[in-house]
Amino acid sequence: MISAAPSVSPASPLSSPENRPTCARTAALATLREIDPVTKAAAARALYAAALDGSLLCPADLELAEPADLPGRPGRPELVDPRKLKRRSMQSPEGRAVLLHALAHIEFNAINLALDAVWRFAGMPAAFYTDWLKVAAEEAHHFSLLVARLAEFGHAYGDFPAHDGLWDMCERTRADVLARMALVPRTLEARGLDASPPIRARLQQAGDEASAAILDVILRDEIGHVLIGNRWFRHLCDKGGLDPHATYTRLADQYHAPKLRGPFNFKARRDAGFDEAELAALVALAGLDAGQPAPPAPPVMRD
Repeated sequence: MISAAPSVSPASPLSSPENRPTCARTAALATLREIDPVTKAAAARALYAAALDGSLLCPADLELAEPADLPGRPGRPELVDPRKLKRRSMQSPEGRAVLLHALAHIEFNAINLALDAVWRFAGMPAAFYTDWLKVAAEEAHHFSLLVARLAEFGHAYGDFPAHDGLWDMCERTRADVLARMALVPRTLEARGLDASPPIRARLQQAGDEASAAILDVILRDEIGHVLIGNRWFRHLCDKGGLDPHATYTRLADQYHAPKLRGPFNFKARRDAGFDEAELAALVALAGLDAGQPAPPAPPVMRD
């Protein structure tokens, strides 16, 4: 094993050819430590582009020392208990701004989650690292779209409080790549597949077609992100001779994953690689007739 501390500072201009690092995993850690959201998003997109054109290598045997400042993030937004976050009607511009801010915070955390998978877990195939660099780049694109739309409402990222639930699960699964694949993309991110259609419908009902269009982009890409999580979860299960269904249940209990609740976006989950046994279990959770086909998307939730 190669052991090394990060050699690239968080502020390195990763998109500059003369300054590009040769190790994508070291660069991912440096980008994760970056505190400025705009700089982080740009660096994440540059990293994936460099990985695609061969400028970066992904050495699987590199063991990196974990710094104490993860993840890099700005002083705002204030992080509070999720129960202190109030829902507001999307019929008002302020209510939609709060929603857009919440979504931007999720996407910012998703950049961090993808970058963390790249640097943290040694010994994986090269495609694993490229996949998660792609996820980080697409999450950065989502973040940028939402921040730009938020600015049209007169607000910026950091203007409203947020919670830290996504990174909390990242911390819990820091020592177990199998648990990470099971409980971040296949659980937390998959919940986004369920939530997206009703949120989009509420935005459309409020006449906010521009924001609804961003939700379309996010849902399309998130299906691919959950599919990546499913692919690597099953790869690890196959490698270890583990039954994926029993293993998921065990890990969800062990790491206190959120309980799954309907409504579910069955079509998106199927497209994201969940098998028919998993979908049947969700049908039962949702209280549907198991003999009926799974509906394609959850019903619209109204204020």
